Amino acid sequence: MEQRAAGVFNIVDDDPAPAREWLPYLAACAGAKPPMRIPAWLARPLAGRTAVMMMTQGRGFSNAKAKRELGWQLRYPSWRQGFKEELS
Repeated sequence: MEQRAAGVFNIVDDDPAPAREWLPYLAACAGAKPPMRIPAWLARPLAGRTAVMMMTQGRGFSNAKAKRELGWQLRYPSWRQGFKEELS
């Protein structure tokens, strides 16, 4: 972050996945119960429209700009590997 680069950089892994896929895996790696699934209409008043949209319709991000302009390297190329290594 000390480099002189401008703009927005996505700091993400190489394996984009929807929340319905990574959230249960995260819970399992942490030794927690699987997350409850609730209908979007019920979640909206509790979490807000934007949060529900991000969790149900969000798309993956690209880290290509961070790699290219910052020389950024991933410790774990996949969220699966990262969750397993850090939480198991």
